Amino acid sequence: MKVTTTYNTFQNVACCVIIPTYNNSKTLQRVIDGVLAHTTNVIVVNDGATDNTAQVLASYPNIEQIHLAKNKGKGNALRIGFKKAIDMGFEYAITIDSDGQHFPEDIPVFIEALKKEDTPNVLLIGARNMDQDGIPKKSNFGNKFSNFWFWVETGVRLQDTQSGFRLYPLKNIKEIKFITTKFEFEIEVIVKALWAGVAVKNIPVNVLYDETERVSHFRPFTDFTRISILNTWLVILTLFYIKPRNIWRRLRKKGFKRFIVEDFLGSHDSPKKKAFSIALGVFIGLSPLWGFHTVIVIFLAIVLKLNKVIAFAFSNVSLPPFIPFVVAMSFKTGGWVLGEDFSFSFDDLDQNFEVVEHLKVYIVGSLTLATTSALVVGILGFVVLSLFGRKKELSHG
Repeated sequence: MKVTTTYNTFQNVACCVIIPTYNNSKTLQRVIDGVLAHTTNVIVVNDGATDNTAQVLASYPNIEQIHLAKNKGKGNALRIGFKKAIDMGFEYAITIDSDGQHFPEDIPVFIEALKKEDTPNVLLIGARNMDQDGIPKKSNFGNKFSNFWFWVETGVRLQDTQSGFRLYPLKNIKEIKFITTKFEFEIEVIVKALWAGVAVKNIPVNVLYDETERVSHFRPFTDFTRISILNTWLVILTLFYIKPRNIWRRLRKKGFKRFIVEDFLGSHDSPKKKAFSIALGVFIGLSPLWGFHTVIVIFLAIVLKLNKVIAFAFSNVSLPPFIPFVVAMSFKTGGWVLGEDFSFSFDDLDQNFEVVEHLKVYIVGSLTLATTSALVVGILGFVVLSLFGRKKELSHG
């Protein structure tokens, strides 16, 4: 893409480049000059640098500069840069690190990729080739670690989730609440953006790790701990809120009948996979794990690579109206398995029934009932789904 074309495109898509910087004076000038070759829409956020950063920036009086008195972290610098870009009327912002690892020559790649997207609500991450020579092993491991947890939290697989070379849709970012201000912000922002309906994708970019010039401010123990705490929180939110919310939204939007036809029967998963998903849902729903059914069934469905929608739907076999029947059947089954004379009425469950006293009977019965029901319903589901699949094939044939 020619430079003049790049300049025009930047104006047409209302895009700017944000450069957060902290004590990278050796490479900062080269990065700024590289960016200016493509656009003058530049915002530099000096995150309380104590080296010659201020002197370097003094040579660029025509670009927007924000100088922070104290270093508060990359995430904070980016959030301040986003706010400034929004106030200036920009709709997108490309972020590029000031340590020289990114090539400003790749900036047009983001613009071209954005123009090809069907939706304006897209966040693009520059995917680095982490297997090339010169990439530190700890960086490669950290990226794979981050990619795995991003997949757990969103269900989306990416090649690179740690690259700071990105294009952000500012209108979407403006509506999201963030809690982090350090390196972990770049994880929080892509997870929450995807939760908010923004498409998050990788595009290939070049990368350079020059240890003679590059200054990394990543603190292995402190920052890795902060990232781990954030991922723990995001996983909890995923299992307890995001996954159930998404399934419930689809159910409400489509209605029960259409939901069953499209998300259940119309799923591209094999009858075998659907049957295992049904069995998992029934087993967890009838198990003595009250209060944790949803989080456990979704977690296991993710780990076992089963259909999360089907597993969640069938785990609701223990909805509140059915609980007395489930509990009663568990006690009956437990008494039968243990050979104990155990009889009671439904009224006994509400009137002075000592659950702890009969806990052994209940747990044994509950697990037996859950296992038996899962096997029976799973097998029936497999038979029905297989017949449905064959009927569908014949109708199309």
